[in-house]
Amino acid sequence: MSVSYTPELDVSSCGKTFDEAKKNLHEAIELFLDEAERMGTLEEILEEAGFIKEANVWRKPQMITNVEKMRFALST
Repeated sequence: MSVSYTPELDVSSCGKTFDEAKKNLHEAIELFLDEAERMGTLEEILEEAGFIKEANVWRKPQMITNVEKMRFALST
């Protein structure tokens, strides 16, 4: 099972393979954006997510990530 996630919109999906999870995420994002537009909340959602509208074009926020490997001990 693979999970795909877009932090900008806080939308996730999954699939049996990486490619299926990616395809399902694309569909979930399209549905999310279509519904937000239908409800009249798309601009508000995009602004809250850090998108910036310049000359009628939305620019995605710059993501800064730091990935670190960590080990955890689990007791059962």
